[in-house]
Amino acid sequence: MVYQMPPYGVQAMLKEGHKHLSGLDEAVLKNIDACKQLSAITRTSLGPNGMNKMVINHLDKLFVTNDAATIVNELEVQHPAAKILVLAGKAQQEEIGDGANLTISFAGELLQNAEELIRMGLHPSEIIIGYTKAIDKAVQILDELVEKDSAIMDCRNKDEVIKRMKAAVASKQFGQEDILCPLIAEACIQVCPKNPANFNVDNIRVAKLLGGGLHNCTIVRGMVLKSDAVGTIKRVEKAKVAVFAGGIDTSATETKGTVLIHSANQLENYAKTEEAKVEELIKAVADSGARIIVSGAAVGEMALHFYEVTTSPSIKFALVQLLKSDIDFFFLFSRWLMVLKISSKFELRRFCRTTGAVALLKLGPPNQDDLGYVDSVSVEEIGGVRVTVVRNEEGGNSVATVVLRGSTESILDDLERAVDDANPDIALCVPGNVGSRIVPGAAATEIELARRLKEFSFKETGLDQYAIAKFAESFEMVPKTLAENAGLNAMEIISSLYAEHAAGNTKVGIDLEEGACKDISTKNIWDLHVTKLFALKYAADAACTVLRVDQIIMAKPAGGPRREQPAGADED
Repeated sequence: MVYQMPPYGVQAMLKEGHKHLSGLDEAVLKNIDACKQLSAITRTSLGPNGMNKMVINHLDKLFVTNDAATIVNELEVQHPAAKILVLAGKAQQEEIGDGANLTISFAGELLQNAEELIRMGLHPSEIIIGYTKAIDKAVQILDELVEKDSAIMDCRNKDEVIKRMKAAVASKQFGQEDILCPLIAEACIQVCPKNPANFNVDNIRVAKLLGGGLHNCTIVRGMVLKSDAVGTIKRVEKAKVAVFAGGIDTSATETKGTVLIHSANQLENYAKTEEAKVEELIKAVADSGARIIVSGAAVGEMALHFYEVTTSPSIKFALVQLLKSDIDFFFLFSRWLMVLKISSKFELRRFCRTTGAVALLKLGPPNQDDLGYVDSVSVEEIGGVRVTVVRNEEGGNSVATVVLRGSTESILDDLERAVDDANPDIALCVPGNVGSRIVPGAAATEIELARRLKEFSFKETGLDQYAIAKFAESFEMVPKTLAENAGLNAMEIISSLYAEHAAGNTKVGIDLEEGACKDISTKNIWDLHVTKLFALKYAADAACTVLRVDQIIMAKPAGGPRREQPAGADED
């Protein structure tokens, strides 16, 4: 009989099949290595000259982009430590709308420098203390670098709006920012309410239409629905709108019943009764003054028939006059009811915001207070696609749509991301927020932070001074990456920047077009202070969280072996 030693320690505590990693080599350094691999993927996409990544997700959908938030979201990162960096990047994207790449790349650089300190003999706790002191000092320095009088901003001044969104758009569409920024700024100004503090990013919509190019992009004061109108009426101007959240059709009863019909006359009368009921409802809607009907569900054939033949009493009188004269019948046709179908409940809510209408649950005559108003609704063909354009210019508007044109879906998706990154920046800049403050861009702020933090580290006496110095050195990642992505000599650029900033020129950054260091205030390159602030805070918090982990304990996964998902199927 073979005697087996009973398990002890963690083996005795957990089920068979668990994993337990501890110590510097197994836990800390492996976590750091996973985070370094993730930041290495996103780092080359940093800046205006960032390279694109081709990502194919589990649904075989292709993404060609340099947007870090999209990249890490579609990669489906599994490593628990790398997931912390992903969560930091997502938090930055959701809170600010821009700077996710800086957050992930800077956190990876902090962990790479922390690895060097660990191999030198420093304990992770000493590194965390040094990093905490460094981020607190960096926030103070960042406040000192804010441009004077930038906290006061006129939200309806187009030049001021463009100045604050230009960097976010250029990082996604370098060279196209002079075309895109005026469009986005105009859309922001159009939907800006009387109290700018109530600015809503959701009021700026994007419609992507294949064909044409960037010079064909336009702004519509209203909505662009990527669907055709139901029926034959394709254009109506200066009309009232009735919105019904449910379908426009004959209602079915909840209970089943049997109808006995003994003759053809009874059958004919039964059908006529149903028709008469629908016609009565449609006439009631037409008599209310509404000339455009919007349905949130299906539109029945019978209802559609009555919409196109039902006229209000005033139009009936016009019909009599038309029969007595030779006036063109176009006037009559233009007064028929136009029917639109909007299946998405979110789009239906935006349509109600655009027109000022109230969505009714039941088909019936609406009150005058429930009706909306539009200047024009027309079906147009753009790039071979029939779209319904809802304009509301004279009556004021709370929704604006940026119509983007491009040759491929990937280009349109990238243009949409550029617009989505710019909009939250403007929302942060409204009066009452400190988000309108700006700091020098083009790596000028990072080099100044690195220089001052190195000076600060010399004043510290403990071992944490080495961590503060490494934190300062991590800032060099930004100018180094910008220079490398632009094909410049990174060491020469960084040396020139340090020399200029040591001489007191704190606004000197990298001019990527000329490949030299210049005063970026003359180039009008600025970054939002709030974007830098949150990116550095999230990155430092993520790095310290990873460094605090000294053991990884994974229980045995529940269930048996997982089946392979068929191609194109989701886990749910």
